[in-house]
Amino acid sequence: MELIRGLYNLRPRHHGSVVTIGNFDGVHQGHQVILSQLQAAGVALGLPDTVMIFEPQPQEFFQGDEAPARLMHWRDKVDALAAAGVARVLCVRFDEKFRALTARQFVQQLLVDGLGCRHLVIGDDFRFGCDRSGDFSVLQAAGDEFGFAVNNTDTVMVDDDRVSSTRIRMALSAGDFAQAARLLGRPYTISGHVTHGDKIGRTLAVPTANIPSRRRVSPVHGVYAVTVEGVAAAPVFGAASVGKRPTVHGLDERVETHLLDFSGDIYGKRIRVEFHHKLRDELKFNSLDELKTAMQKDIAETRQYFNI
Repeated sequence: MELIRGLYNLRPRHHGSVVTIGNFDGVHQGHQVILSQLQAAGVALGLPDTVMIFEPQPQEFFQGDEAPARLMHWRDKVDALAAAGVARVLCVRFDEKFRALTARQFVQQLLVDGLGCRHLVIGDDFRFGCDRSGDFSVLQAAGDEFGFAVNNTDTVMVDDDRVSSTRIRMALSAGDFAQAARLLGRPYTISGHVTHGDKIGRTLAVPTANIPSRRRVSPVHGVYAVTVEGVAAAPVFGAASVGKRPTVHGLDERVETHLLDFSGDIYGKRIRVEFHHKLRDELKFNSLDELKTAMQKDIAETRQYFNI
């Protein structure tokens, strides 16, 4: 898969493609059906498929920390799109200059001049342009003018309701990881490279593998029973805390995972933490001794949950 980072990296060879546009946050079951539609159109026309995404996501640009929790860091999103067989991902920087584009400029600069779009797969609720005047009917008219087809995306239902990133966030917030997995089409995970932390866990005899959350807002907060891939040949059981560590006055949000029955140097390794069960909310304790007692209880409950 080819990752095109920014409109300025578009080249003449990128001209002529089938295109879809969206956040693709989570690359969930609904997104996967859109990708199948896109790839089918590409095969029929003999053209590469291109997925256009935005960084930051538009709601993050407009709402900042009040934006909905992101399901995926952009790197994980790109990896998931590659795994789905996408040929090209165009990652567009959503900044003030981009926000100021009119609907007409959006079509002309991105779809026509930039990508030479021949077929567009898009939701009928998609809005674009600085005044949000661009909609499905505007795209259909542009397709007639510039010679590209416009097809609506198929709706995917699970449990008689539409699959959406919002539903997944609700399931994660409720600790319903089975439902989240049904909607995503795979278990919910957070990935990242293990970094050096404050070493507080080590002083409490509960060392942790730490990865930055890399999100303005996380869809999960608290302590969880997890499995971790990337540290051994088989997944390793663990107890993971996601949050800002209020007991030690932490500022940045992290995923800190104590790996059960494991020792070894894993700094710098890329790991994937899969969430299975919520143990408790994140709490502020009065002392490190209280924190240590709680962590030991979390580990015991994790062993009980996994029956190990």
